[in-house]
Amino acid sequence: MRTDIFARLDREPEPPKIETPRMSRHRIALFGGTLAFYLAIVVAVLVSSWLVTLDWKVMLFRPYQQWPGLHAFLDYYVVLGQRGPTAVMIASWLGWRSWRQHTLRPLLTLGTSLLLLNVSVGAVKYGLGRLGPHYATQIGSAELFAGGDIFPSGHTANAVVTWGILAYLATTPRARRYLSALSAFVSLGVGLTTVYIGTHWLSDVLLGWAAGLLILLALPWFEPLITRAEAVILSVRKQWRARRRVRTLVPAAPAAPEPTVLLPQALSGGAATAESSQEPAGRASAPETPAAPGHPGTGGRARAHQAHPARSERTPLTPSASRRPPHTDRSPRSSAGPSRPVSGGPVAP
Repeated sequence: MRTDIFARLDREPEPPKIETPRMSRHRIALFGGTLAFYLAIVVAVLVSSWLVTLDWKVMLFRPYQQWPGLHAFLDYYVVLGQRGPTAVMIASWLGWRSWRQHTLRPLLTLGTSLLLLNVSVGAVKYGLGRLGPHYATQIGSAELFAGGDIFPSGHTANAVVTWGILAYLATTPRARRYLSALSAFVSLGVGLTTVYIGTHWLSDVLLGWAAGLLILLALPWFEPLITRAEAVILSVRKQWRARRRVRTLVPAAPAAPEPTVLLPQALSGGAATAESSQEPAGRASAPETPAAPGHPGTGGRARAHQAHPARSERTPLTPSASRRPPHTDRSPRSSAGPSRPVSGGPVAP
């Protein structure tokens, strides 16, 4: 039995239409406020303001030395923000959701959000090039444009997006509230864990939260693109299945005829026919004469007999010389010599 998503789409009728989030005024206001917060953090780091001073104070406090007992647990907890493991876990859950809801929208929404995350966060990371706390070179410096890639925090932004997508795709208000609280708790814990183990500045985590939230708030703008992508994928799959069905219904080309093998019983009756087929093309074959009923020459022997030409029709061959060998003890005959008697007795003088 097939258990993939497409089998579910083929086997059962279409479900009721699932309402997709829209870009409401409330969402637009949240998007604008989050974008302003994002830009404010970037400017504060660029000008080395009080936020950079706070980054250095937290780093010199060294939280992993103040509470060393938490280090073993937080080393595993921070995996909830790594892109590879979290993408596999969330994709598995959303794949089951797609199978249950007869739609590819959950998986396509996850793919769109991860693509936006990689483009936006990656561009800022490599554009600003900030070094992490373990690689800082000057106390009080923002460590920008030094070849780093930690601003904003990728772990934090990834935790916000991958766990927040569950709340975004929730079908009931109650489930959306619970999943929003769960994603906020996980992403907040992942961000603070990176500060605890010293891999990120505090400002990196703040900008990571803002970057992930911006992607979740902007997803309704990409819903029409997701819908068109789903329609294209299902249309291509339908055409592929139609071509495959046509190939199975078209009969195969007839095979080449195999050479006929004559059995020993057929060789005795058809020997003459084989000989007549080897005659020169210039000689015309004699027409067949129907044999009388009961005549033993019917079949292959009669046809072989009629295939040979009559004796009178053969072309006579004229010998070019005598076939008798010459005798050395005989003199050659001459037309002028004496004639021999016809009958016995002496010849008169």
